[in-house]
Amino acid sequence: MPVTPMVSILLVDDDAETCRFMADLLAAPDREFVALSDPEEAIACLARQPFDLLISDINLNAASTGLDVMRAFRTRHPGAAVVLISAFGTLETAIEAVRAGAFDFISKPFDIVDVKRTVAAALKDARYVRDRPPAAMPAALPEGLVGRTALMLEVYKRIAHAADSRAPVLIVGESGTGKELVARAIHAHGSRARSPFVALNCGAVAETLLESELFGHVRGAFTGAVADRPGVFAQAAQGTVFLDEIGETSPALQVKLLRVLEEGEVRPVGATRTTAVPARVIAATNVDIEHAIAAGRFRRDLYFRLGVIVIEMPALRDRRADIPLLISRFLEEAGQKTGRRPVLSADALEALMRYGWPGNVRELRNTIERLAVFSRGVMIESSDLPPAMTAPRAAASPAASSDMPTLEEVERRYVLQVLEAVEGNRKRAAEVLGVDRRTLYRMADRFGIDFKE
Repeated sequence: MPVTPMVSILLVDDDAETCRFMADLLAAPDREFVALSDPEEAIACLARQPFDLLISDINLNAASTGLDVMRAFRTRHPGAAVVLISAFGTLETAIEAVRAGAFDFISKPFDIVDVKRTVAAALKDARYVRDRPPAAMPAALPEGLVGRTALMLEVYKRIAHAADSRAPVLIVGESGTGKELVARAIHAHGSRARSPFVALNCGAVAETLLESELFGHVRGAFTGAVADRPGVFAQAAQGTVFLDEIGETSPALQVKLLRVLEEGEVRPVGATRTTAVPARVIAATNVDIEHAIAAGRFRRDLYFRLGVIVIEMPALRDRRADIPLLISRFLEEAGQKTGRRPVLSADALEALMRYGWPGNVRELRNTIERLAVFSRGVMIESSDLPPAMTAPRAAASPAASSDMPTLEEVERRYVLQVLEAVEGNRKRAAEVLGVDRRTLYRMADRFGIDFKE
């Protein structure tokens, strides 16, 4: 009877409890684990012992990070797999990790089912990126994508994987969630970064002019066409065409877009010959595409052709823990314009965290910019907010005082006080709070607390 080969897994996390938890969670008869908390020790261990899989936290509270361990690991074991753990992921770390060969990310707090599934997939397909050549990073990175919740980490991962692909991308999500920022990030981090990025809002152009905007026209094609004019596909050349609000196009125009995607060429309005267009297409929509297809307003074949890679942008109400980070960014931007940077009171922040944000990140940005301009002093109070944002919750008791903080806000303030008292030491903070490190990470994510700040 053949003997099942043993799988060797290296666990690296500055919290020994997390290492024990992962080893217990992933335990199997054919798996053995080595757990280390020091990244330098982990790198040294790689020189002495081969491993099939590395599972490492990115932030190890040391001079070296999980990315450094991963690079050393991939150098010595190019065919092995890497799974990274991140409580506060960013687009830049996601791009760097994918380029260096990470198989996937696991976000804190852990989803046990997701952890097991990810590790099983990594071990099954350990040679996932062995032959993938690294691409050059652009000098300037796009600004605007802010968030460290699990939902945003998933967006970063999809951007990282889509960046160097030639396949069309469809970005879906409500208005104001940042779909164009995602499109620009995909372009800026891919091989087309030095070529044009040309955006067109299909919903803002009259149907009679949209075809010309997309494909261009020749002189005399219609009244007013006094000269040849290239469309966005020709303007983009080897770069990227971003078609926003693609769901607003007519079925007739959708047929022509489908032909462009399938044949890689366009026919300008009034022209007799086609022109090759090598640009990559990224489209976005805020409509329910499946509903639009069922209603006959959108072609199913175009949806399948566009949605080779689909990125779903979460609504702001579904990632409330990112609101303080976004507010900090927008206050900083407002300060650059006004020359002063106001701060939010605890009550004002609580009100903004509670509000539903139907306009998503765009509405939040506009609100913060308006508050920064019109606030009466350096401190923005809850009384400075629009009435809709300070209305009491529907479920609140009529007897409750609007001056009293919620239990969640009290907990948040206490966690911040503890972190300040222990000078940001997470291990000591967990001890004072009477919780383990994993629970502390979950609390930070729920309350929008940035350990670095």
